Amino acid sequence: MAQNLVIIPTYNEIENIDQMVKAVFQLAVPFDLLVVDDGSPDGTGKRVAELQQEYPGQLHLLSRNGKLGLGTAYIEGFKFALKNNYAFIYEMDCDFSHDPNDLVRLYDACHQKDADLVIGSRYVSGVNVVNWPMGRVLMSYFASVYVRFITGMPVHDATAGFKCYRRRVLECIDLDQIRFKGYAFQIEMKFTTWWMGFRVVEEPIIFKDRTMGNSKMSSGIFKEAFFGVIGMKLRSLFKKRPAQKS
Repeated sequence: MAQNLVIIPTYNEIENIDQMVKAVFQLAVPFDLLVVDDGSPDGTGKRVAELQQEYPGQLHLLSRNGKLGLGTAYIEGFKFALKNNYAFIYEMDCDFSHDPNDLVRLYDACHQKDADLVIGSRYVSGVNVVNWPMGRVLMSYFASVYVRFITGMPVHDATAGFKCYRRRVLECIDLDQIRFKGYAFQIEMKFTTWWMGFRVVEEPIIFKDRTMGNSKMSSGIFKEAFFGVIGMKLRSLFKKRPAQKS
């Protein structure tokens, strides 16, 4: 079975993609990389296709027609990972807000702490965010407080997008039933993993705001998360937990 697959959704990340690909493939632990590109007008997908010639069998590309949402990009990436028998599946942004070197720390945590899901957490050891406006830090931090209050899930960074799943977690989740497409997708996946009884661990990271390219965050994404969490919790009260795979 193949070991590690990093999934990176992209939309207009031409300024970051070369450096990110190089950074991932220089790590001491071997990782394959899947870029899910939503038809970037700036040519990000085209550039990844060119880079595949340098990294045959390691760098993969799924090209989609237009912006279809963060959640659907990861769902397609998860299905690719399961089809190709990867044991550990990672989520990461392309803008270097997540340090590629921390992929090794997530990998180690899965093994050393016997975790099913490792979250690269901004808030498990204080507030480790660099170069964000204070308003955005507060909004992000209290979003996680809100999620913990509503769901009871003991996770300090409920909206984090830097994660590692063991294969068996994604095999047990009905990926086609994941409802949220944007910011709330990250909450729903963590909640579903925890609700199903898998071991969730938070590993502290330092999160840095992007230095190149533009943020994809919007007020509509926050609204989806705020109002969707209550419905997600209520639905869980009437569902039966599926059996875990070993």
